[in-house]
Amino acid sequence: MGLNSGKLIVFYDGSCSTCIKDRRWYEKLAGKTGESVEWLDITGRDEELRQQGVDPDKALRELHVKDDQGEIHREMDAYILLMSRVPVLKPLAWLISLPLIRPSLAKLYHSWVERRLAGRT
Repeated sequence: MGLNSGKLIVFYDGSCSTCIKDRRWYEKLAGKTGESVEWLDITGRDEELRQQGVDPDKALRELHVKDDQGEIHREMDAYILLMSRVPVLKPLAWLISLPLIRPSLAKLYHSWVERRLAGRT
C-alpha cells in the first residue's frame, strides 16, 4: 500500500492538552480518512514503545507515526505523512516539506516541546 492508504499508528502524548486538541482537529478535518489512523497514548507505555522501536524520551519530544509497513516516521516526516492523507491538509504538507520551511519549523517545534516539557516538572 502507498503512503496515502493503509493503517497508521500515531504515538501521541495523551497527558498534553495541546496534543489532544491537535488530535481532535486532525480527526475533524480527516473525516472518513481518519478511520485509518489509530492514536496510541504513550503515557506509561515505555516498554511497549521500545518493543515497537520507539525511544520513549524521543516519543515525548517529537511526533512518531508507524505506517502499515512497520516503518517509523519521525518529526516533520510524521506530520507530512499524516497531513498528506487529508485533502484539505495536503497543501500544508507540501509547504512544510519545502527545504527552507522544514528546518525552521522543526526548530520552532522543538523549542515549543522543550518549553512544554519543562513546565511539567
